[in-house]
Amino acid sequence: MIDQYIHQYGKRLYGLCLTLCANTLEADDLYQDTWLQVVKNFSRYDTSQDFEPWPTKICVNLYRNALRRLSKSPFLHFRSNEEKEFLLCSIPAPEKVDYRPLYEAIDHLPEKYRLAVILYYFDDRDIAATAQILGIPSGTVKSRLDKARKLLKEALGNETDL
Repeated sequence: MIDQYIHQYGKRLYGLCLTLCANTLEADDLYQDTWLQVVKNFSRYDTSQDFEPWPTKICVNLYRNALRRLSKSPFLHFRSNEEKEFLLCSIPAPEKVDYRPLYEAIDHLPEKYRLAVILYYFDDRDIAATAQILGIPSGTVKSRLDKARKLLKEALGNETDL
């Protein structure tokens, strides 16, 4: 039964993992961990609700937990943002268009704004789905997206139309 869900929602969930993570190896791990949690907790799934937001919320929560662990890890502690940027910029990007300034600006957003932007714009969720996944009211999602757009315009200059 879970194979049907993986087949139906797997590509979109993997796209979210790629968007959230710094590289494909981390995205692969997050994707696999998400489906493991879905299988493990499938008996808790409320069948009266849409299925897709449930694994998406699990994915976002696993990502947040990994960030918390990483921030406390002595192994990948960057001494400065420049050191982190150097490492991130040294990874080749597969895009033909150079969206690096936008991605870097999004990466520098506070996490609550970054997650809202990723779910709404990159994962193509509507306000209600984004709110459900993040566990916050729709109005809060709207205000976070508005604030994120303002912060991105500041970071990128006013020549972009966000």
